[in-house]
Amino acid sequence: MKIDSVELRVLKMRLLQPFRTSFGVQQDRYPLLVRLEIDGRSHWGECVAGEGPWYSYETVETAWQMLKGYLLPAVIGRDLTDVAALESSFAPVRGHRMAKASIEMAFTAALAERERKPLSRFLGGVRDRVETGVSIGIQQNVDQLLDAIGAHLSQGYRRIKVKIEPGWDVMAIGAVRERYPEITLMADANSAYSLDDAAHLAQLDRFGLLMLEQPLAPGDLVDHAALQRQIRTPICLDESIESAREARQALQLGACQVINIKPGRVGGFAESRRIHDIAANAGVPVWCGGMLETGIGRACNVALATLPNFRLPGDISASDRYWAEDIVEPAFKLQKGGTIAVPTRWGIGVRVKVDLVERLTVRRETIRA
Repeated sequence: MKIDSVELRVLKMRLLQPFRTSFGVQQDRYPLLVRLEIDGRSHWGECVAGEGPWYSYETVETAWQMLKGYLLPAVIGRDLTDVAALESSFAPVRGHRMAKASIEMAFTAALAERERKPLSRFLGGVRDRVETGVSIGIQQNVDQLLDAIGAHLSQGYRRIKVKIEPGWDVMAIGAVRERYPEITLMADANSAYSLDDAAHLAQLDRFGLLMLEQPLAPGDLVDHAALQRQIRTPICLDESIESAREARQALQLGACQVINIKPGRVGGFAESRRIHDIAANAGVPVWCGGMLETGIGRACNVALATLPNFRLPGDISASDRYWAEDIVEPAFKLQKGGTIAVPTRWGIGVRVKVDLVERLTVRRETIRA
């Protein structure tokens, strides 16, 4: 298959509510979309990089420059037999996995469409719906947190994730557990702590959390292993796992008991499946996280989460969790039992609302051979 051209777009989309983590507060999102033109058909992908280098060193701007200057010139106009050929073309460029993933996932969806398969089935998925949870940002006070959780539980979400940071952790989680003693609850620290905080984090053990996500610095597998020996709560690694190699090393060290796989973070579907398989062979469950994606990225996450070892609810919320109007149709909706239905159309499974994308676009460029 040959990529004839690629259109890059940055949109400006306003979140329904500000989303606060230990990195800061976000109100507007600037998704970077790619549109591959292959044999006269469009195939969309989404880069999950943020506006600033907080979650990752990659940003919308760095991804744009890497795509335009290095990644796209390596593949446009060339015969690519499969995803392995695409990965091989990208191999000389170190890192920049989010930029690579936007092309890899769109190309994979194109391959699925060519074979007349839904993306989930093309990837080896086994489910027609996926369990989902919701991620709740840091609130102004405990009452607001409890109200937000109550609202999401009433909507049908089955797992609640609460963002934490120093000063908003044990007290906040304790209040949630007191109000909702039976819910499936987890905490996400987004690297806000150090190993010196081990005794403090051990206080979370009494709340029966499903997991504590990424408490320490990205890439620090040794300290995470040391922390896991000091707390009972299972540690889940997110930012620390950017490749199958890091997943293997994390499990060898005992740095985690759960892995969060975000395809946009690790370079796409192929690397996600390699991580999935390593974890499955080790008996370690995985789940699919979210990066405030539009429906394009959400469709990719839903498809990936149908693989067999995605045994825990992911952060694949319904479209109306974040957007007044998503850029795809049908929009993703929460189903009975706290699940999201898996699209059955060939390829990515949803239709991009091009007119809406046009209205939201703030930057655009087309790259040709």
